[in-house]
Amino acid sequence: MPRHVACVMDGNGRWAQQRSLPRTVGHRAAETTVIDVIEAARSAGVGWLSLFAFSTENWRRPDTEVAFLMHLVRRVVRKHAPLLHARGIRCRFLGMTDPRIPPELSRDIEDLTTLTAANRGMTLTVAFDHGGRRDIVEAARSLIRSGVPAETVDEEMFAAHLPMADTPDVDLVIRTSGEQRISNFMLWQVAYAEWLFPPVLWPDFRAPDFLQCLHAYRQRERRFGAVPTDENGAPRS
Repeated sequence: MPRHVACVMDGNGRWAQQRSLPRTVGHRAAETTVIDVIEAARSAGVGWLSLFAFSTENWRRPDTEVAFLMHLVRRVVRKHAPLLHARGIRCRFLGMTDPRIPPELSRDIEDLTTLTAANRGMTLTVAFDHGGRRDIVEAARSLIRSGVPAETVDEEMFAAHLPMADTPDVDLVIRTSGEQRISNFMLWQVAYAEWLFPPVLWPDFRAPDFLQCLHAYRQRERRFGAVPTDENGAPRS
C-alpha cells in the first residue's frame, strides 16, 4: 500500500465541454469525486492523500472562472468540514499565499485546519495556490535567512525548509484525463513517485478507479536506482 498518494484532478473543463456545458459545471461535478476518493483512500489505509486543486498558474484563467473556483472551494470546505472531522482526517492546505485569495475563504480554511489539527487518521493535503518551483525557492530563501553554510546543505536539510516539511515523499501520483505532465506539482516530493494516467476525466473518476490505481501500484517493483535481487539479496539475472 502506498503511504502517500497524490492526485492531479484533471479534466473538469473537458468533461463540461463534452456535454456542451460551461466549464464551471465541470468544477461543480468534481466535488462528488473528491469526497469519493477521500473516503476510498481512508478506507484502503492510505496515510497521506494530496489533491492538486489550484495551481499558481491557474490565476491566468478568466476572472469569472477563478471567482467561481474560490466560491466553490469555500462552499465545499464549509459543507464537508464536519464529515472530515468525524472521519478523523487531518486537513491542511499547501500554498495559500497569494493576496488575491478572498479573506473569507482563508478564514474558513484556517477554521478547518484548526478543527482537524489533532486528528490522527489520514492526512489530507489540498494544494491550493500551489507551485512546486515556488516551494523550492522558498526553501532556498529560508536556508539563506538561517545563515546555513552552503557546504553543510544536503537533501535532508533542504527538505526540512520546505513548506509542510513533515510531508513524506509521494509514492503514487494519479493524474486523470490521460494528460501526462507534472504541471509544477510538489516537485521535490514526487522525485521517486510512480505515475499513473487513467484516461477517465476527474468528474467521472470514482472509488473503484482509485482502488484499481492502488492495485496497479502494488504490481510495480520499486528499486530506487538499485537492481532487482532474489530472496538471498543477490542480483537477479
